[in-house]
Amino acid sequence: MSTICLYNGTIFTGIALLEKTSVIIRDNKIEDVLSNKRFSKEPIPEDAEVYDMNGHIVSPGFIDTHIHGLHGYDTSDNSPDSILKMSEALLDYGTTGFCPTLYPQSDENFIKGIKAVTDAMGKEKGAEILGHNLEGPFISRAKLGVLNPDYMREVDLDLMAKYHAEAKGNIKIMTVAPELKNMRKLALFGTKNGIVFSAGHSNALYENMVEGMQTGILHSTHFFNAMRRLHHRDPGVAGGIMIHPNISCELIADGLHVHPAIIKLLLRVKPIHKIILVTDSLCPTGQKSGTLYANNEEVYFKKGLFMRKSDDTIAGSALTMIKGVKYLVSIGVSIDDALRMASCNP
Repeated sequence: MSTICLYNGTIFTGIALLEKTSVIIRDNKIEDVLSNKRFSKEPIPEDAEVYDMNGHIVSPGFIDTHIHGLHGYDTSDNSPDSILKMSEALLDYGTTGFCPTLYPQSDENFIKGIKAVTDAMGKEKGAEILGHNLEGPFISRAKLGVLNPDYMREVDLDLMAKYHAEAKGNIKIMTVAPELKNMRKLALFGTKNGIVFSAGHSNALYENMVEGMQTGILHSTHFFNAMRRLHHRDPGVAGGIMIHPNISCELIADGLHVHPAIIKLLLRVKPIHKIILVTDSLCPTGQKSGTLYANNEEVYFKKGLFMRKSDDTIAGSALTMIKGVKYLVSIGVSIDDALRMASCNP
């Protein structure tokens, strides 16, 4: 048995920050959280490793529920080894759990990608693989972002059942467009099998969003990006997310995907426990050298974003979870709210 004491820290509990507090960890499990005053009366075993935090914040590990790649490794490599390399690299950024996220590809490659994540689960040495995140393929061609329209699909329950089988029941999140035909049947499949359906890459009218929420689509993908915008005659997808407190939303907090003023507006209208910090990071994030690729296309880095080289379109994020937390704090979000978005909320 091994015992570790993180002494004299400021502990984030998921609700508040506790100053002058220590954490006792025995055999990799948190055994107790106690004030320094109580700690002085109940000394830990002499063989414990004690680390003095000097008042620094001790937080639960971050959970990134939407991530495509890191350090040159990509979910579209369709390789368990790439997923495991991502797992190891994520620890450098405070992330201890993640959902590898797959872009739509050909049916054959999409299945390979699902299998790769499935095969990697349980073998990781770093951040825990919590399950699959499928960003499509049942999404709108009108709101593609950089996704390939050739791989968009109408709702297909047989194909969904195949994804579910190849994932061995481990699909945790799936981005869908609520306006698609037969979405209600798909949503019922998700409810039955523990899949969180997330509105995104969607051109849904507000009425479509309300119908989607009624069927169980209660999460949303990268708020304000690749979705129908807010309009005074039709609140659209973005408006539906802001209006209804029961739908949660992903937030890419880099100041580029969403303007800081919009982040502050979101914090005013959305319950804090419904905002989920994600990176949506691409393969070259943190890559030190070599040609940069994301989703099998060459990209370049410009002012904090990856841009697709072929047409200078924004390809995606270079964010990490720790950078996201620091950015939120820099624009005036409290440290406990920022940590909540990165850890207990997801």
